Amino acid sequence: MPKLTVKGLVYHHFGPFDLIIEEGETVSLSGSSGAGKSLLLRALADIDPHDGEVLLNGEFCQSWSAPEWRRRVALLPAESQWWHDTVGEHFQGSLAQEMLMAMGFDGNVMSWSITRLSSGEKQRLAILRLLQNKPKVLLLDEPTANLDPENSKRVENLFLNYQHKHGTAILWVTHDFEQGRRLGGRHYRIENGRLDLVVSGDKA
Repeated sequence: MPKLTVKGLVYHHFGPFDLIIEEGETVSLSGSSGAGKSLLLRALADIDPHDGEVLLNGEFCQSWSAPEWRRRVALLPAESQWWHDTVGEHFQGSLAQEMLMAMGFDGNVMSWSITRLSSGEKQRLAILRLLQNKPKVLLLDEPTANLDPENSKRVENLFLNYQHKHGTAILWVTHDFEQGRRLGGRHYRIENGRLDLVVSGDKA
């Protein structure tokens, strides 16, 4: 059964769109500014109003409360939000050392003040915070846009390793064509209210 199924999705006058992402599949998405990419992710995460059907493992979005759905179908926005003074206050319990190391941190980062973090550090920590909930679907809004090539590679590897372990379905918004090639699978472009398949991957 597909991990994420989208039927006739309409949001903010965009759509209708149909999309299926299988378990363990990465689908990448591009499009010009204002084409509706971020709004698509927000609709799938049930943050913005939408019409149509969104199903996780065959169960409708409406079967869960909004917080439960967003833990399972998790959105990483382009800009992360931080509301406590220190990094550690944003995490529930301890974080595995290998996860921190994979993002270039050690355990001391949990005592850091949010004010000392660069935009790239915030992005990498927001990714770790998101994965702590063990989501079944990841909606990623340009997760490497603020990162240098080394840290971009760290993030790609972390997500793909997580996917391999948990069978996660990933919808990855990117403007980097080469990144899309590395991710493999299908690539769509959203433009003028249409969702068009550009590259058909092995799993399409």
